[in-house]
Amino acid sequence: MTIEPPDTAAAGEIAELWVELARDQRAFGSHFRAEPNRATIREAIVRDIVAGGLLVAREDGAIVGFVMFGPESERFEQDVSRGIVRNIVVRPERRNEGIGTELLAAAEHELAAAGFDAVVLSALADNEAARRFYARAGYEPHRIDFEKSLESDSDKSGRG
Repeated sequence: MTIEPPDTAAAGEIAELWVELARDQRAFGSHFRAEPNRATIREAIVRDIVAGGLLVAREDGAIVGFVMFGPESERFEQDVSRGIVRNIVVRPERRNEGIGTELLAAAEHELAAAGFDAVVLSALADNEAARRFYARAGYEPHRIDFEKSLESDSDKSGRG
């Protein structure tokens, strides 16, 4: 297996992997709609490929996973410069083979080489496997998002 930057011709295949992940992540409470975001993620993938912020894992020429990363787009001054890992995707049938670990390490290496002090990433609270993966890689919770639905039981009829 190799970890390498792809060319933009791979954007469609990479977008398909993201769409599959987005569909699967709904089971963990994700609000991302898979298919309606296909064009948007494809555009983001092309931008990241051109900017050098996307790596793929290939085996026998086939893409088995990818990672998207870059500078955190925080507008406030901070005492730490942070890079962000936006997506790590590994084909479901290839998980638990170390591919995600290699992709994450490669993204961390690129972010360190670019001068960042720390890396930030997110996982859905209900995705225990992802949380364990990041903990094993040395990540600790830094900030926790809370969410509350504003729909009450009486609003479920569609009135409101």
